[in-house]
Amino acid sequence: MSHTPRKRFGQHFLHDSLVIQRIVHAIDPQPSEIIIEIGPGLGALTLPLLNTKANLQAVEFDRDLILFWEQKYPQLQIHACDALRFDFAKVSHDQKIKVVGNLPYNISTPLIFHLLDQISAISEMVFMVQKEVADRLVATPNERSDYGRLSIMVQCFCEVETLFEVGAGAFNPPPKVESAVIRLVPHQQPLLNVEEVSHFSRFITQAFSQRRKTLRNNLKGLVDETIFLNAHIDQSARPETLSLHDFLRLFRKLS
Repeated sequence: MSHTPRKRFGQHFLHDSLVIQRIVHAIDPQPSEIIIEIGPGLGALTLPLLNTKANLQAVEFDRDLILFWEQKYPQLQIHACDALRFDFAKVSHDQKIKVVGNLPYNISTPLIFHLLDQISAISEMVFMVQKEVADRLVATPNERSDYGRLSIMVQCFCEVETLFEVGAGAFNPPPKVESAVIRLVPHQQPLLNVEEVSHFSRFITQAFSQRRKTLRNNLKGLVDETIFLNAHIDQSARPETLSLHDFLRLFRKLS
């Protein structure tokens, strides 16, 4: 298929066969497993996955690509939808799904948060993302600017690991950044309940509102000295020094 990558959709099409093989191996498609691919593009991952016995479906927003897949590969179920608005849980049919794809760099972070809202329907996620985003996802305390709200919120829901890095030359057109393939596996027991998620997200946003400031300054008016003491948290610490469990302990004392 001849298709010009569209900048507004953040399209960079993967063409390196060795990288493709490594990603398919990481996805590890199993018979009858439901796999949802975000953005099948020109089929770099889609075609190898179609050759397995997995139940492969795809979410695509580009009308030209939707038409191509519907005409050439009618066996692939295409959901013509913006992935940021797609209800992934509705296709699970009481069976957890695996979500994969080469995520458009311009929406990768909001898309991951959208998936976290539906995490109970997901067994695993394998994504290609910008390396900078991957570094933030797996970051731990004291890792400079990498560690922050994204690290904490995602790690509340998933175990996250970087599988391998991918150079710009593996894509057409080559992006101006390096990429990485990551795996996210939901915790068997979530660290937050549904009612806590939005409150904790706002709490973490405020805690990191000024990275150079102390927790006492960033959380002024919300957390007082007694709460810091009861949570065994040094109020003069900076937010990037606290672990996920430190933040959860402080948040629950506040609640």
